[in-house]
Amino acid sequence: MKTFETRGPVDAARNYVVKRTAELADFIARVKQGRYIVIFAPRQTGKTTFFRWALDALEAEGITYFPIQLDFEAYKNLNASVFYGELYQDIREQIGKIFQKRGHVPSEALYQYLQGSQVIDHLSMLRFFTELENLLKPQRLVMIIDEFDGIPKSAVSDFLYSLRRIYLSGVDARCPYSLGIVGVKSITQLNYDRSISPFNIQDEFALPNFTLEQVQELLGQYTEGVGQPFAPEVIKTLHTQTAGQPFLVNRFAQILTEELNIPKTECIDITHFSEAHTRLLRERNVNIQHLITNIRRNPRFETLLMGIVSRDRGIDFNLDNEFISDLATYGILTEGTDGMCEVVNPIYQYRIMKAFQPLINGLEHEYFPEDAETDFLDYLAPNGQIRLQSLLDNFQNFIARAGYRILQVPETPKEFVGQYLLFAYLDQFVRLVNGRMYLEVQTGRGRIDLLILHNSQKYIVETKIWEGERSYTTGKKQLAAYMQLEGATEGYYVVFNHRKNSTSRIETEVIADLTIQSYVIPVVQERPSQVL
Repeated sequence: MKTFETRGPVDAARNYVVKRTAELADFIARVKQGRYIVIFAPRQTGKTTFFRWALDALEAEGITYFPIQLDFEAYKNLNASVFYGELYQDIREQIGKIFQKRGHVPSEALYQYLQGSQVIDHLSMLRFFTELENLLKPQRLVMIIDEFDGIPKSAVSDFLYSLRRIYLSGVDARCPYSLGIVGVKSITQLNYDRSISPFNIQDEFALPNFTLEQVQELLGQYTEGVGQPFAPEVIKTLHTQTAGQPFLVNRFAQILTEELNIPKTECIDITHFSEAHTRLLRERNVNIQHLITNIRRNPRFETLLMGIVSRDRGIDFNLDNEFISDLATYGILTEGTDGMCEVVNPIYQYRIMKAFQPLINGLEHEYFPEDAETDFLDYLAPNGQIRLQSLLDNFQNFIARAGYRILQVPETPKEFVGQYLLFAYLDQFVRLVNGRMYLEVQTGRGRIDLLILHNSQKYIVETKIWEGERSYTTGKKQLAAYMQLEGATEGYYVVFNHRKNSTSRIETEVIADLTIQSYVIPVVQERPSQVL
């Protein structure tokens, strides 16, 4: 039986796959035009699988093209001369494999040339490719280089200049005729001496995340093979939460079809999805480990990421900024339709907040007043409904009681301490009552929408930072629109005001027959010793 794959390249004979027919046709068309194509995308987006399929497609063209695949992953710590020697050996081995696969033998001239040649630098590489083109005629060499980031620093500039020289020599004498460079870092990021790019002839190729239709195609293959359907709401929500990121889509599908032990006679519904979602938000897997490792590379990433999701004005998606460029390279940021930065998907946004949230904020014992015999369980009604308004009333009182001490929460940017505290407060409550909480929005800027699920009820809490009365009013309308989309009748709007003269505010308002409870919570407090 086929499975969903998350551990490496997928095989259509063993795995459910998104065929990417349109993308493959586009890529093959560029190869036939002799383009030198680059694709730099985050890990675990399906690059290696895609290019293996591309090579297979070229093989199916007959003997017009001679496609080989190289991998630079093991080259990183080599010096330049050893790199070129290993590169030559790999090319020779790949050529031999293609002839063997086709059931052919190379000509005597080609065999002797491959046995007697030597490549020790970029100049001897140029001579090698010139003669190889003559010996392979009429076939055209197509070369795919995977894990290009592994090229040694000492070799990258001369190597790219040589490829550029080959490309400019003209399509009739070009060897490689077409080239595919695959990696995570871009050419400019690999250009370590920061000089003008030596590879300005590249043809950029985008391998996007799965569309909703492609996710439907993928899960539909499972249903066709096993007979177990997915509720349409599950497929749509899965795509929303992952934004089609290939690893996350397949990991979701693994949990739903292999790990939750749902009887195959049952439809996979939103309750099952919620359970899988909770597991994915809490587990450690290689994709999430990459995410957490990357966002911790630079302390400035936290302020940048939280600013993107917390402020209406947003941050321009400017790839000339090294921090934005790095986070985009890691697959964490993308450009929104308005040209501003967005976190790629709600799952990443949730894990980012959890990663930056202090394990202990030092104020947990003050969530409830000392003279009150209350705890979190008092906010769960006998009928199983959450008394969310009372729960948020208590949070606002807690912030007032804590005063300036919220600014002393360790390892937390002061600008976002209110949102961190609310996230931790609600997370502790939801886990105690066996509910679930996650981010449930297309990951736009300026707002963090928390969706709490408990006892088949949805509760929506939107948080943001105060940016003026107009922004405050607009936020209510955004929340109302989102509530309509989710079929919720009550929403909660929590705005943290960091300005010196801010005042506390609680308002109840009905917008389009929807009730919105709003809180403006001051978080900038002066120490008593600073008050005159």
